[in-house]
Amino acid sequence: MLKLGIIGTNWITQQFIDAAAASGEWQLTSVYSRHAETAQAFAAKNHADETFTDLDAFFSRGSFDTVYIASPNSLHFAQAKQAIAYGKHVIVEKPAVANQQEFEQLDAVLKAHPDVLLFEAARQIHEVNFQRVKDQIKKLSLVQGATLTYMKYSSRYDAVLAGEEPNIFSLNFAGGALQDLGVYLAYDAVGWFGMPEEVAYYPTLIRTGVDGKGVAILRYADFTVTLNVGKTSDSFLPSEINGLRDAIVMDNPAELGQITYQDKDGQEHAIGAQPDTNPMLAEARDFATVINDPSNHQTEYLAWRQLSRNVNKLLFNLRQSGHLYFTGEAPDTDK
Repeated sequence: MLKLGIIGTNWITQQFIDAAAASGEWQLTSVYSRHAETAQAFAAKNHADETFTDLDAFFSRGSFDTVYIASPNSLHFAQAKQAIAYGKHVIVEKPAVANQQEFEQLDAVLKAHPDVLLFEAARQIHEVNFQRVKDQIKKLSLVQGATLTYMKYSSRYDAVLAGEEPNIFSLNFAGGALQDLGVYLAYDAVGWFGMPEEVAYYPTLIRTGVDGKGVAILRYADFTVTLNVGKTSDSFLPSEINGLRDAIVMDNPAELGQITYQDKDGQEHAIGAQPDTNPMLAEARDFATVINDPSNHQTEYLAWRQLSRNVNKLLFNLRQSGHLYFTGEAPDTDK
């Protein structure tokens, strides 16, 4: 049984803990929070043994071998780096880092600790329906492009409208639509089509300076992929990948609940599997499989790391195109 420590006690952490428990591979032992009461309440709810309010103590004395990091985006890099230095495996919520420099620094720390594994929690790439879309793309006689939409109103935007600046809508915390919901679409695009040749991002900025919504254009050799992302409004549009006279249609390219193939005669064929009740179950199982037997799962692990690297590069290049810079970043940062 793998022992798990967590940083962050929000809803997504609870969802991962539930998935980890359902997988039968993990035991939550250690909880970190800046506030003792918060840590103690979360630990009691989930039967964890220890709580910490100091990160050094958490990493040095915590009885866990893997840490799940679900803190604000801007903290992921430093906390993942610290965890690796202490010899802990790392599962970090997407986006794992804000730019390529941080990605390379984590790679350097990993080389100094070759027994440590680092995973970006891009949950949908571990689900069966992600692979079913990929397999169906290979069956298309021609790919002429795709339009992927993930727009979901955030309850935190109410606070922005009230004059506040929540972490997810703050440049100080590497927030914004592209860095949140846009990561799912970036993983779809790169996972299904590879890296584009050219990119452009057209953000709609809100009062706090981040992108509340935006449109990304990814140009490939023979087609274009459009990404529509937003946290300030809802969209109920399906997403699709266009063939010649056929198409792959998805209810939601992040959730991948329903997937159909529409053939040239207009007939619909369901090609998706029933999703897990907890959408993080597949990744919890996959991460445990690799950690328990890394020598026999190097191919999967290295493929995930390369995909994470490419997605990070894509997101960074899109931000540069849209002139979106987080606090402390220079506009002339190399791509």
